Amino acid sequence: MKYHTSLKIALFSSVAALVLLTGPVSAQQSRRGGLSGDWNVKTEFNGRQMDSILSFSRDQEGNLTGQWISFMGINALKDIKFEEGKLSFTRVSQNRDGQSSTSTFKGTIADGKLSGTVSSDRGESTLTGVRAPRLPRAAGIWDLKTKRNDQESTATLTLGADKEGKLTGQWKTERGELALSDVQYDQGKLSFKAKSTNPDRAYEATFEGTIERDALTGAMKSERGESAVTGTRQGEALIGTWNLEMISERGTRTQRLQVNPDLSGLYGSLPIKKINLRDGAVDFLMVMQFGDQSFEMSFKGTLADAKLTGELTTSQGSQKVTGTKVVRTARRGNGG
Repeated sequence: MKYHTSLKIALFSSVAALVLLTGPVSAQQSRRGGLSGDWNVKTEFNGRQMDSILSFSRDQEGNLTGQWISFMGINALKDIKFEEGKLSFTRVSQNRDGQSSTSTFKGTIADGKLSGTVSSDRGESTLTGVRAPRLPRAAGIWDLKTKRNDQESTATLTLGADKEGKLTGQWKTERGELALSDVQYDQGKLSFKAKSTNPDRAYEATFEGTIERDALTGAMKSERGESAVTGTRQGEALIGTWNLEMISERGTRTQRLQVNPDLSGLYGSLPIKKINLRDGAVDFLMVMQFGDQSFEMSFKGTLADAKLTGELTTSQGSQKVTGTKVVRTARRGNGG
């Protein structure tokens, strides 16, 4: 049972040889003033554009480390140098047939953008990129309980962000929905305005509260009175970064799963619209697009004892998956 056809393997391997080596001309002059973090990069090969992620951090000794992350998996970057806006590194990648290739990247950072050239024995390709946006800390799906006098009810608060990073929200109850506006979050404090979408029960309200990790507390106020609000964010155990080990007939490879607070995510560089978590069962669907062709990939598994296990399936085969959650640790030295 083959995971890819020969033609697809040849195409993917050729693209990866150039793309995976297209290092990040990254971002010390961007918003956090350093290289560390994820960068969304684009490369072109034979007229095809490919999206990938370059992820940089520092180890406990303060040394720069980096990864190239794509739909094919993860590869480590070596000899990373970043000084005065100039970035370079070397990458050794290996395709599914066990053949390896070496590429080098040299580039610059200007106006918070990455640009540079990847060179290998196959030729040169250009890379461009920007720092990956982060969802606001308040983002997520919140299971709420409200209490006014002796009346208790439940609600679901969904907070996300638009393309400009501005917070958006929706409040749902058994009786209907509230449209939210002026959603603000700063230093743990959340506030917004709410308006009923039910013409038979029209009213407006305001909310003020605080978020501490995955717990929310506050009060909703309207002309009808004040309701105390408490809540917890859905998917706490799943949200975060997971290192995956993928096992198939062709061998073992590594991959990264990023689960966002709103339960969207990234499998490698492939976007996931919604990751479902119900009583420890996890599933999600991804679609890869190559020209006029699309390929679906689905995952089904379980989350138990801080371990993620399951199976990734396509129309051409399946892979066993095991995952461990990344735990951030303190390191020595200055940030970069």
